Amino acid sequence: MSGEPLNVLELFAGIGGLSLGLQRAGMRIVGHVEINPFCRAILHKHWPEVPCHDDVRTALTWWRSQPRPRVDVVAGGYPCQPDSLAGPRRGTDDERWLWPEMARVIHALRPRYVIGENVLGHRTRGLRFVLRDLERLGYTTRAGVVRACEMGTPHPRPRLFILAHTNSQGRPARRWLEPARTAPVRESRWPAEPGVGRVAHGLPDRVDRVTALGNAVVPAVAEHIGGIILDHHTQRR
Repeated sequence: MSGEPLNVLELFAGIGGLSLGLQRAGMRIVGHVEINPFCRAILHKHWPEVPCHDDVRTALTWWRSQPRPRVDVVAGGYPCQPDSLAGPRRGTDDERWLWPEMARVIHALRPRYVIGENVLGHRTRGLRFVLRDLERLGYTTRAGVVRACEMGTPHPRPRLFILAHTNSQGRPARRWLEPARTAPVRESRWPAEPGVGRVAHGLPDRVDRVTALGNAVVPAVAEHIGGIILDHHTQRR
């Protein structure tokens, strides 16, 4: 597969902020899983050739129902409500705790890389279960916070990212989740999130902001994450 792009299956895809950034980095999107019908319509508009499924709990059956390309990267911002400071913070007892479903997909497809994304509250709640599961599945894992302002946006929007690669691919690269600050992080009165309907910087704002944009990954951040993975992958070839 020398010279070929890494293939990405994105779970909990939303309207594709993570896919857009990874695609800009040089990866190829080969599948989406998203339960919200409006978001699926947006995904189909921008990736009409990419198959899309509606439920992560049946994603494996769907993916195996016909010939599919290999999956090199499984990515997903699994639901943050169990760990969000804005909610009841029920953690793994919350019915929306869907990391185990993502772990099932990873276990079955054995991608070279895994990308997870969540809110900062995840660090002191569900993160330990995610790192434990990935270790048991044979992955070397790092977790760290990346802020949108480090990529040049006018708001911090900090998010926790988990990057993992199979143990067979050696040690993490030097840049493994080391922020590349393309713009200085200034002390200012920036809002923590964008001011218009929680729109993610770099994504269109003339859509249903509440259902589609509130949890979207800023594409510039996803592109940075993709660059880290591609640097690591290139060193291993």
